[in-house]
Amino acid sequence: MSAAAEVGVVREGIPDWLLPVRDVAESVEPRQLSRFLPPAEGGRRSAVLVLFGEQPGLGPDLLLIERARQLRSHAGQPSFPGGALDPEDGDPKGEGRIRAALREAREETGLDPAGVQVFGVLPDLYIPVSDFVVTSVLGWWHSPVPVGPVDEGEVAEVFRVPVAELADPANRARLRHPSGFRGPAFLVDGHVVWGFTAGVIDRLLHHAGWEQPWDGAREVELGDSAVFASREEQERARALMRGGGEGA
Repeated sequence: MSAAAEVGVVREGIPDWLLPVRDVAESVEPRQLSRFLPPAEGGRRSAVLVLFGEQPGLGPDLLLIERARQLRSHAGQPSFPGGALDPEDGDPKGEGRIRAALREAREETGLDPAGVQVFGVLPDLYIPVSDFVVTSVLGWWHSPVPVGPVDEGEVAEVFRVPVAELADPANRARLRHPSGFRGPAFLVDGHVVWGFTAGVIDRLLHHAGWEQPWDGAREVELGDSAVFASREEQERARALMRGGGEGA
């Protein structure tokens, strides 16, 4: 997708069930999503595609990927499709973020951006352990196509998770990582969704009114220390935890 491609936010024409999510994008304050906000300067600009679809018999869902285990950053971690902005994406504080989210989703999953309507953009958030300033681009997948890993060296799996499963109290917990990180987690489809992705899902469920009462005292432990694959990320995570940090 070139920088000249026409992209933007189109508010109208989405299903009624997505209206609460659109309202969140238009009204939520950054602090209502996470306590980790971008620094005044610096940080690596990136964007993710929070893509909502709908499947017969399963209802609304989200598209997620599992990153390959050999990656240097966020190895083996379920996440939204996305990545760093490229210069050709354009304005990193404007439509370049939308281009990057759609481009990365296409490169990772084979998604056709023409089948996606961007209906909102969440406030920028920060991932301290990787120094990423992340824009979450909200999309409606009105014309789905088959998707899967384009490069298995980067993406191990592409999967869709029903929103009902994410909201199900039986699938919710707090995750405890060996680094000391604690934050929301979702145990769905054989995956443990945690970190930034789980934080965004948690806050969207809450502010869109889809959250169901769940046991916040339930904890699961992620024993794979390789999730923070680089030494730099591990040290940043430990330093953050020594400072009393916790997940979104």
